[in-house]
Amino acid sequence: MGQTKKAKKKYSTPPHPWQKDRIIEEKEIVREYGLKNKKELWKFQSKLRNVTKQVKKIVAAKNPKQATLEKENLRAKLLKYGLIKKDTKLAEVLELKTKDFLERRLQTIVFKKGHANSIKQARQLITHGHIKIKDKKVTIPSYLIPLEEESKISLDPSIIILKKENKKDDKLKSEIIKKKEETKQEKVEVPKEEPKVEKKEELKEEKKEGLKIEKKDVK
Repeated sequence: MGQTKKAKKKYSTPPHPWQKDRIIEEKEIVREYGLKNKKELWKFQSKLRNVTKQVKKIVAAKNPKQATLEKENLRAKLLKYGLIKKDTKLAEVLELKTKDFLERRLQTIVFKKGHANSIKQARQLITHGHIKIKDKKVTIPSYLIPLEEESKISLDPSIIILKKENKKDDKLKSEIIKKKEETKQEKVEVPKEEPKVEKKEELKEEKKEGLKIEKKDVK
């Protein structure tokens, strides 16, 4: 048995940890795309940096044959995931942003297709194994969807039934609440009882009078 290799880090952290504008921007992206943490965002940022590095390398390449080969491979890869169009030039690839990659995630596509009510629910459905691609369960929310597989995303039919049942339950709950409100309005106001303090005082006065009468009788 050989030594086990450590998995390489697939992202690089920001150069400075405390930058207000960057932190606010990252928080908004994490909330918008329902990411688990900032590591998921940094992974896609590193992917974007790798693409820009490849473009710069191709432009600065001295060997034209190698440059054309790398250019075609890069174009084919980006076209596969729908990140660029056929007419886009190599210089326009540098205009790509992190959000372009995040839009191709399985989680965002499931939400946009209407399989989930929210972006967080889309993540939950994926991690629980309720989303299928070509009749195969995919449990990775950050899985990049090729254009060919986009039309083959489907939701487990048992989840659709559960959704309908939940809607029925919601209707029943709303009807019960309405009935309770109606019964409350129909109730007649009951006259309030006299305070207990007054009753106690009356009893004391009666006892005093009784004692006075007893004293007179004794005399």
